[in-house]
Amino acid sequence: MVLAAVAAGLAPVSSGTVERLFSTRIYPSIQRSLTPLTNAVPFAVFDLLTLGAAALLIVALWRGIARARGARSVRPLLPTLRHVAVAAAVVYLAFLGLWGFNYRRIPMTERLVLDRAAPGADAVVALGLDAVGRLNALHAEAHRVGWQAPPWDDRALRAAFEEVQRRLSDAPPAVPGRLKSSVYGQYFRWTSVDGMVNPFALEVLGNPDLLPFERPMVAAHEWAHLAGYANEAEASFVGWLTCVRAGVASQYSGWLNLYWEVGSELSAENRTRLWEALAEGPRGDVEAMIERVRRGQLPRLRAASWRVYDQYLRANRVEEGIRSYGEVITLVLRARFEDGWTPVRRGAPSP
Repeated sequence: MVLAAVAAGLAPVSSGTVERLFSTRIYPSIQRSLTPLTNAVPFAVFDLLTLGAAALLIVALWRGIARARGARSVRPLLPTLRHVAVAAAVVYLAFLGLWGFNYRRIPMTERLVLDRAAPGADAVVALGLDAVGRLNALHAEAHRVGWQAPPWDDRALRAAFEEVQRRLSDAPPAVPGRLKSSVYGQYFRWTSVDGMVNPFALEVLGNPDLLPFERPMVAAHEWAHLAGYANEAEASFVGWLTCVRAGVASQYSGWLNLYWEVGSELSAENRTRLWEALAEGPRGDVEAMIERVRRGQLPRLRAASWRVYDQYLRANRVEEGIRSYGEVITLVLRARFEDGWTPVRRGAPSP
């Protein structure tokens, strides 16, 4: 099992093979079977799996150490360590087989028609100003409509998600997931994590402090992960495309997230320029987002957590690590779009 896990991790499988066999055939069947089951469960299956695994690990190590102490030799501990290594190999293989191979699928830059070169600062500022203009225009109506219903119950958002998937891939569309609470909610606060997908049960977990106007975009981003877009930039791109094609409240959420992403890539001078262009309403929402993050986070734990996640991404062949989050801006600026922010896929017939 350990050798199989090592081979699976290092095997040079082409992205085309992964796309053809796993991401568009095997994985959709798994996701469309598993996510409806976890949607029906009111609690986070991730909590049960991880806490149970931690308890088993602690008990096994405790017993192994106790035997080693009794024998005054390390040898009684070796079978325990061997079992732990085998269990870790099984977990890793399950991760790859249930979701993780999606890290190796055809990247979005090869999936779409890209019309422009890598964007410069001026293009990013222009995109930020476009986001500002749309936020100013959408704010009043979005807040009037509101965000009372959970994203999972938003028919327009679900329909937009399905349409975006059909535009980007030949795979059957993924089933959206409920944005669940978790016992790790406090950890999400401390580390400024907005959401995650459980790769073993294919369910969606969310930060309990998310503001109402953040939830549609966070849900759509995590749904994109459920659809097999493991790369963070690609998930943000799919989530943004989903939101801007849905109702006005979701559109506002999508443009607000893009404004946030653009701001993180600009100089202080250009961030001030965008900030001053925001109307009072959207500015208040951005301030509320900043306050939410500041109020909950523990800076040192946050930094350590994101360093670990950076290494996790690199281990799964995402060379940019956590910098891959900001690549969504490059996708938005380089992709060719038809009317209604419809991306043009390579080799796809025109509608």
